Amino acid sequence: MLRDALIVDAQGNAIRQHHKIYSESWEEIEDWSNKVYMPYSVVPTGKIVAPRSLMHSAQVGRITITRFAYGIPVNITGHLDKMANIIVLTTLEGKSRHHINKSESVEIFNNNSFILDCSNVDYDLDFDDDHLQLNITIPPDLMAQVCQDWFGFIPGDTLWRHKCAIGGAESSWLRLIEYVVSCIAEAPNQLAYGRAGRHLEQMICVHLLNEWASRAGLNLNDPSNRLAPRVVRGAEQYMADHAAELPTMTEVARAVGCSLRTLTEAFRRFRGYPPSQFLKERRLQGTRRDLLNDQCPNAVADIAAAWGFISMSEFAKIYRMRFHEKPSETLRKR
Repeated sequence: MLRDALIVDAQGNAIRQHHKIYSESWEEIEDWSNKVYMPYSVVPTGKIVAPRSLMHSAQVGRITITRFAYGIPVNITGHLDKMANIIVLTTLEGKSRHHINKSESVEIFNNNSFILDCSNVDYDLDFDDDHLQLNITIPPDLMAQVCQDWFGFIPGDTLWRHKCAIGGAESSWLRLIEYVVSCIAEAPNQLAYGRAGRHLEQMICVHLLNEWASRAGLNLNDPSNRLAPRVVRGAEQYMADHAAELPTMTEVARAVGCSLRTLTEAFRRFRGYPPSQFLKERRLQGTRRDLLNDQCPNAVADIAAAWGFISMSEFAKIYRMRFHEKPSETLRKR
């Protein structure tokens, strides 16, 4: 089933793609990959240097699923990039080798998967000439939010910096992927929005969190993980109440009666991100709510300004990166 994923729907008709599905141009592949995955370097490692790349994709909520092959053996390298994504690479045919560090690597084949957070770690992997991948790309903030919603806290580097193999030929993870692919075949191009897509999005993230954390030696159900100190909870409440006023982190720290250093360290330890990231997310969520609210102004610039966004070009960039659509596209959904 997975070898034909994203190609045809349940009636056997070709699933329409918004991009080319075959390319022999490195420039085209680089442009497409940079948009879906993140910037990285690809070097041919065999006698043939021109790619024969196949690429199909589908959106499930905020998660991108791709069927991908370079058609030739390659090496892929990249450095951690805070704007990059979490990637789960499942090898359907051929094999891939994922380097965990300079001396350790894992060979993946026969429907096995490998997970890494490219916003927190470097990556180095090799594909042979017969490889075929089914890749799942997840924004880190989505995974963090699901962990907060389901387990009551956001892990730190113990999880996000851990690279490992998951799943396998008879695993529940593989069965879940097959289920998601079946849903795409039955409703292609309809799972990017709406309750069905969000339901699948949650299923994928929760399953991955459990498997990933288990291999990283982290117990997500440990009650002590949810006991964030008073300053963190107080700061979150203050920022939620005053998000549109764009308070400085010094003001937030003062409001909860601690130093900026103490506040930053508490967020790093108990949330896994700086307090400024919490504020940024609140402002973006508030902007999105107002864009969808027909009782609010009709101009994107007015709504963005009300939430403290001064540069419209910068706002449009981070908004699209967060919600995978332009602010004007959200406004049209009213």
